[in-house]
Amino acid sequence: MKKLRYWGKRLLQLMQLKEDTDYEATIDNITKSVTFQGINLWILFFAIIVASVGLNVNSTAVIIGAMLISPLMGPINGLGLAIGIFDEELMRKSLTNFVIMVVISLLASSLYFLISPLSDAQSELLARTNPTIYDVFIGFFGGSAGIVALSRKNQPMTVISGVAIATALMPPLCTAGYGLATFQFRYFFGALYLFFINSFFISLSTFLFVRFLGFPQTKYVDEKRATAVKRIITIFTIIVIIPSLIAAINMIRETAFQTQAKKFVSEIQDTPYFENRQVFNVDRQFSRTEPVITMSVVGVPLSSTDITEMQQTMRTTYGLKNAKLLIKQTGETIDITKQNEIIENMLDKKDQVIQLQDSVIQSLRNKVSHIEQSQVLSAQIAKELHVQHPDLTTFALDEMSFYNPQTDQYEKIPTVYFKWKDGAVHPQAEEAIVKWLKVRLEVDEMKVIH
Repeated sequence: MKKLRYWGKRLLQLMQLKEDTDYEATIDNITKSVTFQGINLWILFFAIIVASVGLNVNSTAVIIGAMLISPLMGPINGLGLAIGIFDEELMRKSLTNFVIMVVISLLASSLYFLISPLSDAQSELLARTNPTIYDVFIGFFGGSAGIVALSRKNQPMTVISGVAIATALMPPLCTAGYGLATFQFRYFFGALYLFFINSFFISLSTFLFVRFLGFPQTKYVDEKRATAVKRIITIFTIIVIIPSLIAAINMIRETAFQTQAKKFVSEIQDTPYFENRQVFNVDRQFSRTEPVITMSVVGVPLSSTDITEMQQTMRTTYGLKNAKLLIKQTGETIDITKQNEIIENMLDKKDQVIQLQDSVIQSLRNKVSHIEQSQVLSAQIAKELHVQHPDLTTFALDEMSFYNPQTDQYEKIPTVYFKWKDGAVHPQAEEAIVKWLKVRLEVDEMKVIH
């Protein structure tokens, strides 16, 4: 019993936080970081642009760098602190600057994505549109680490930097700006929702640790005003907490559904139900009333009894009680060998198309090369003719297509164009030039155009 008490006291000593808490410095630092004007505003703007570039080119390193230099945590920590110490002025200031922060971030990221030549959504962008329960954990525990580090007399900067990276507040704002700039509002609302979830749970963790560490509450001269302020802050806190908790509960349910649905789909394919069948697509849609798992299946059609039994297994064994199972089938009996033949035929056709494309590309390259060679030769001949016939002002040589009504075909014949200084035709000179050109070009026929 004595050993148990000893180790209990020892554990409490190891977990002690209050002794090293610097209340005044923490309140002062967070209050200063709340303000968004001057240097903070410019740093935020530049950091948002850097993060947007990182998301646009799918560079994790650039995104991390932007998160390290951004001052986004200030107003969020300020809200948690203000609620914890019942500071009405700090709460109003934090809310105002929080809104300013969001507006500036959206404007900066939207401006970048409007002028960026890269318009496709990369994986880093897409990852910031669907909040999960893990984002709640990251926001809460990351925010907890942040406020604990900020409240120490010797602040561990590595912890604060790590919190800025882990909580990832900037990427969702940049993704929301991308959605706004490209009019893809599902990205905009999804990313903004993720940012709100992160911000709320960071602020909540700050509030809880401010209360746990015993930060001194703001004192008001007028007791009635103090009571009114506490009432207002309490009502505001309840109004914000209720929808956030509902959202967190929904995310927990969705995460649980997705996990169990993946397990069900993976394991059901190893059962006799899929002995002569194959799943080629799965879609999982979560809703609070009736989530749906849709499986697209090829092979021997499943009977209604099989589908009913699978749905019963899904609900009893995997805990998906309200879920609905939809099976989309080909309608024809196609064995696995036949499927493989179809796939092989498709691949063969794809190879043929690629070969045809390569052939066309090579043909075009040959034509371009021939045109370039013809241009070089024509220029060289024109220089030689100008020396022999100074009165010849314009000369052109090209291979033209002429229609032959007897054969109903087009014939390619070298054709020359002459223009003399006096504007007249010089038959003898032109005849001599044509004879010379036939020998030079090794052709039997040539047409003349004036």
